Amino acid sequence: MVLTTGGTGLTQRDVTPEATVAILEREAPVSRKLFAPGRGALPRAWLSRGREGRGVRRCRDLPGSTGGVTDGLAVLEEFLDHAVDLVTGTNTKHA
Repeated sequence: MVLTTGGTGLTQRDVTPEATVAILEREAPVSRKLFAPGRGALPRAWLSRGREGRGVRRCRDLPGSTGGVTDGLAVLEEFLDHAVDLVTGTNTKHA
């Protein structure tokens, strides 16, 4: 699992999503859940351009703020074990 933090904004130096997408085989838009209503995210969080998916390893870009990282890790905690099982070919209940 690769986690990045920062570089997901709109400035010219924010290039983390472009670097991440270059190594992904399949994207998985987890960001939709991170920014869903009720997650407690600031309205400005919608400007974060994090990408996530499967490549050589599972990868997720997190915002640079400590609150954004905390929110992002809380979302990942909900399903990361299952995602790893799917990627590694482990038997799952729906296999």
